[in-house]
Amino acid sequence: MIDPAAGVLLIADPFLKDPNFLRTVVLLCEHKEAGSFGFVLNKQIEQTLDELISDLEGHRLPVYYGGPVQMDTIHFLHQYPDLIPESVKVSDGIFWGGNFETVTALLKSKIIDLDKIKFFIGYSGWGDGQLSGELTERSWLTVKANQGLVFNTGFDEIWKNSLKTLGGEYERMINYPIDPQLN
Repeated sequence: MIDPAAGVLLIADPFLKDPNFLRTVVLLCEHKEAGSFGFVLNKQIEQTLDELISDLEGHRLPVYYGGPVQMDTIHFLHQYPDLIPESVKVSDGIFWGGNFETVTALLKSKIIDLDKIKFFIGYSGWGDGQLSGELTERSWLTVKANQGLVFNTGFDEIWKNSLKTLGGEYERMINYPIDPQLN
């Protein structure tokens, strides 16, 4: 396990029951004493980007449930710091946010690879000491993020593949039932 920081994945323990985070993987974008925030990588919502932003008609890109906080906001992760001004580096090859008008123009002109950008509605947030408490309770496992897990893994495989990167006993967890009493 590694300490929480920007660029770390929080992998939900197989028995974590919180419906917001059941078998999820959250990319931490910021971790400070005052709080932390990130995005759930593996919960796709029903609407597509063009259904949420009328200016992007015809761009039927998937949108992910970033988390239960501020569900009226749209965020994005990408691999284009040179094309999208005001981006924030999360880790090597992974950037958060930036100028949304620029993103809209890049999407319309088809300049960016759609496999290198991901959109989220809402975000996941923790107040002062909250995430530390959850880590102490072993609600989350941690591993360093990489571009492959964030951008190039099917959303339904991210949780399993993230556990596999930990190896050993954690790799076996991918087969655990959600409720062991039903086994």
